[in-house]
This record gives sequence, C-alpha cells and structure tokens, in this order.
Amino acid sequence: MPRLTRRSILAGTAGTLALPRFAIGQPDQRPSIVVAVQKISNSNTLEVLREQSNVGERVFYTSIWESLIGRNWLGDQGPVPSLATAWRRIDDRTVELDLREGVKFHNGDTLTVEDVVFSFGRERMFGDTRPILAGETLRVTSAAPVAGGKAPPPEVPAIARRIWPALERVEAVNARTVRFVNAVPDVTLEGRIGRYGSDIASRRAFEAAESWLAWARRPIATGPYRVVEFRPDVELVLEAHDEYWGGRPPLRRIRFIEVPEVASRVNGLLSGEVQFACDIPPDQIAGIERNARFEVQGATIHNHRITVFDKNHPQLADPRIRRAMTHAIDRQAIVDSLWGGRTRVPAGLQWEFYGPMFHADWTLPAYDPAAAQRLVREAGYRGDSIPYRCLNNYYTNQNATAQILVEMWKAVGLNVQLQMVENWQQIMQRNEMRAVRDWSNSALFNDPVSSLVAQHGPNGSQQQQGEWSNEEFNRLAIELETSTDRTRRRAVFRRMLEIAEREDPAYTVLHQNATFTAKPRAIRWRQPAAFAMDFRAEAWGGISG
Repeated sequence: MPRLTRRSILAGTAGTLALPRFAIGQPDQRPSIVVAVQKISNSNTLEVLREQSNVGERVFYTSIWESLIGRNWLGDQGPVPSLATAWRRIDDRTVELDLREGVKFHNGDTLTVEDVVFSFGRERMFGDTRPILAGETLRVTSAAPVAGGKAPPPEVPAIARRIWPALERVEAVNARTVRFVNAVPDVTLEGRIGRYGSDIASRRAFEAAESWLAWARRPIATGPYRVVEFRPDVELVLEAHDEYWGGRPPLRRIRFIEVPEVASRVNGLLSGEVQFACDIPPDQIAGIERNARFEVQGATIHNHRITVFDKNHPQLADPRIRRAMTHAIDRQAIVDSLWGGRTRVPAGLQWEFYGPMFHADWTLPAYDPAAAQRLVREAGYRGDSIPYRCLNNYYTNQNATAQILVEMWKAVGLNVQLQMVENWQQIMQRNEMRAVRDWSNSALFNDPVSSLVAQHGPNGSQQQQGEWSNEEFNRLAIELETSTDRTRRRAVFRRMLEIAEREDPAYTVLHQNATFTAKPRAIRWRQPAAFAMDFRAEAWGGISG
C-alpha cells in the first residue's frame, strides 16, 4: 500500500472533515482524532449480530453499541452496570434487570423495555415477524431467515443461535424491568446478556430502515458516538452523541481509516496525520518510542491465537496427523522470537478470570518432534499436500507465524503448503482443499461457555462451517451449558479440553494474544486490555502541551 499522505487521509470526505487539529475559536472545541486500523469490519457492516470479530470489537464497543450489562474495560473485564443499573437471579432459568432511566438512542428516542424485548426477538435475530408462542424458544431449524421481515444474511440467525441457544423469551415486567427466561437452566445467563451480540438496538430505527443492509451500515444504538458515515474498506466516521447517558463525550469526532500495512500506519502517526496507529507488532515498538513524542500502549488480552483443523480433509481425517501437528510446534520459540516475550503460552483455551473453572495444571501439547514423527509414521502419511489458508497479516505477526509453523511441520515430515488468500470468505470456502487455517478465540465472559463452546461447540462457528465435530464433545457442551453443578461443570470442561486439544484436535492454541496501539504521549489515554478502544471520558484524559 502507498504511504499514507495528507491527500489520502482527506480522500472521499469532499473536504468536510479537516485533519484532526484541535479546534480553536469554534463553538465545539473538543478534539477530533483519526485512528489508523488494519481493518474496520470483516462483514462490511456495523451490526453486532453479523460482525463478530476482533476488528469489529475495536470500533463498535464502548463507542456505538452497548448492552444491558457492561464490561469493566479499563479494569478486570468483569461485569458492570450499563443500560441496566441492577440485575438479579430469579431462578436457574431466569434473570431480571432494571433499566437505566433517561437513556437516549442516537436518534433522540428514549430507551424503553420494548426496545430491549425487540433486540432479542425474532424480527431482529431472524427476520421473522411472527409472535413467539408460549413455551417456544428462539431457536430455528435452519440458518435461512424466515420471510416476512427484514431478512438478514444467514450468518445472523447462526450467530443468534450461538449466543442464545435456548432463550425462551424476553419480556417486559413493567416499564423499567425486563425479564430473560431461558428454556433450560444456565449459570451463564448474565454473561450472555453482557457479551457482544446482545447489544440493544432501537426498534423504531430498525423498522424505519429501508433494508437490513441500510440498518446494518448505520445502526441506531445508545453508545457515546453515533455513525455519521461508513464507507466499507475505507473509513468509519463517528461523532459525539451529546445526549449520552454517561455524560458528554470528550471527543467531537472519531475517524477510523483502513490502512492495511503496518509501515503506513506508523508513518501516518509519526507525520501527525493520525493520532492512533493500531496493531503494532512488538518489533516496531522500540523504533516508535525512540522518538520521545510517542509511546506504545498494550498488553495481553482475553484472546488466544489458534490454528484450526478441518478433519474432513483426507490428510487430517486421522487424528494422529492433527496430534502430530500440535506436538511439532515450539510455541515458546514463537513467543520469544516474534513477540519479544510480550505475550505467553497459556494453559490451553482458558483464562485465569474463569476463576474456579480455570484448570491451572492444564498444559498444551508438549513440543515433542520425536512424538510428532512417530504419529506421522503410525498414520501412514505419505507426504501428500496439506493446504494452510492464511490472510496477509490480519493478525499481528500472522505471516511470520505461518512461515514458522510450516517449517516446524516440515521438520517432522508433514508437507504443509501455505496458501495466501485475500479475505475471510476465501478462508472459509468449503472445498476439498480446506485443511488448516488461522483463527483466534476470545473469552467474552468468565466461563468456558463463552469461548470453547461458543466457537467450537454444536452451535459454534467451527461446527457450523462443517470443519469438525465430536459426539462426546457435543454431548458435554450441552451439559456444560445446562448444568448448575459447579463441580461437575469443571470436570466436564476439562474433559472437553482433553478431546478438543489432545485426542481429536479441533484446534491448537499458539499463544495468548496481545494488542499494541501507538499514539503521541501528549494524548492522555488508556488502552484497555482488549481489542476495544475506549474513548469515553474515563479513558480519555485530554491533551497536554
């Protein structure tokens, strides 16, 4: 990509958006900023029931969309009041929440219980306007939307089922109280209510939109910033929602621009054309900070980089080949060489904030080339090609990591061929060549249901894509989602890790992910331990000098 220039920053705005110099002598003297990101949206929409991605989290959450239960972005990532001021368990299937008063949507409407009920109803999730019958759940038998409403793409009902596999109904108790009723017991209801995809939309704005796509590219929600313009693959412009319930936002305007190349993002920062450059690789941090005017913030986050297997591929049908691939990887070498020790090799697909559910003694498959070679021989592998689909640095250090993995697999006798593709549609395309791909997995709340089940369970993306399935794993996933026995749930989780990471690998974890953002030191701002960028008053400390 060409170097970011003043001309490219202004392209497409018809001169209406000046460079982000801080306004002087104007009625609104709040600053405007430009943020250079690797990508804005994988789906080219801003609808949280469609855009379930790391890049989407960066621009959506804390800025546009909000849920009833929020997330402590600048702290431990735990639950905090948001559009609901309080919540309580009624029983194993039921949670009630008290709505915050005086919340305004971006169009000026006041948030009501009807908006909350609509946000979890058939019309929004499935494009179906039929009423829900007593005792009926929101589950559908097909990913295809039912005719009669604003039909969303098939990914939307698939994601809705993943988030809410057994939601029976959401109902208004009174004008300020809403009740969630699940079809089965679920100890994670509060987590599901607070995760992204459970954000609250304006019913009136949705119904007034001319199409689902028109809505999805300019959704009306309650966050501190509202959408002014969205040009897919180019830019997203937000401006302050001054009726925000959390107080007047500290920025007048935020412009996210898509700059795929790291060097161009860094050049834009150093030249003053952007104020924030995202997804900085660790080997670039020292060079940026040699200039005393700039700093890089970031840390590990609740996301793991993983490699995913399609067991339908002839060379991966035998689990011994997939197990060999997991033992061939020297994960610590990747962390040391590409990340400079700024991240770590975790205890499998889990995080310490799971609390009592966390298995501290669990380990990833050991780096054991001899064991990998033995498994390759036992499987009768004869050197046939194993395709490995990869994007061009969608993930930080993605290309370098992929090249290292290919060499590690080659060293144990596996002929893995790297295939660079342009987009996620090509990554996920179903054909005889699909075998290995890159991915990541986030913990959206403090229970393994949020990660292991959400992405690899019966309703998870990997199984919806037809890459992997395991009968015992799926049976246990349902038990994990419905059991209220904490001791039993912990044992079930461990057995699921044994299946998915060791016996019949669905994936293998490479390392915990970390994200780094570069900015001028004069801007006093805090990077959450997440992909999300928080530009609310609590994170924005102003500009010095």
